[in-house]
Amino acid sequence: MIDYLLTCLDLFLTFLKLGAFTFGGGAAMMPFIQQEAVSKWGFTSQQIIDFIAVSESTPGPFAVNIATYVGAEKAGFLGSFFATFGLVLPSFIIILIIAKCYEKFKTNKIVAGAMTGLRPASVGLIAAATVSIGFEVFFGSSFAVETLWSYGFIASFVIFAGMLTLCLLRKKTSPIVIIGICALLGIAVGYAGELFGIQI
Repeated sequence: MIDYLLTCLDLFLTFLKLGAFTFGGGAAMMPFIQQEAVSKWGFTSQQIIDFIAVSESTPGPFAVNIATYVGAEKAGFLGSFFATFGLVLPSFIIILIIAKCYEKFKTNKIVAGAMTGLRPASVGLIAAATVSIGFEVFFGSSFAVETLWSYGFIASFVIFAGMLTLCLLRKKTSPIVIIGICALLGIAVGYAGELFGIQI
């Protein structure tokens, strides 16, 4: 019981730190969540990808979804509660403070300079997470030339390229439609692999 409560406390403190010091939304948190989940809580890179897929495709903010999911996987209902509460608490407090003070300070050069520095940093964090997770999706834990001709790589690349093309050609395509199509294609790829005895 003590270990369980300590795990819940650890989840709360970790996501409290992420919520307090990460700028740029849920995507910018991904490098930190990935590091903590793998090194501290023993999740695999494949599990992290699954967390992201589910969190992105379910309603609600991505950061809240993934905090809830990670917490539930690690410590059940209480884990999900403390992880989510820890994540949103700093934002709630900060927004209350900003709502009172922003009008007075929005033209301040220091505030403007801070925003100028934070924007590219957030983009860099998102890019880092994209590259890291993308590598894991396409190549697994390590790169090998043989991977380029594997069934899993080809299927993943075709789905990715198809959805990217759809988004570029039809900019108003609903994300719900894209998520639904990708889910169906993923299921089809999985069943086809089992049918023909191909490892994904």
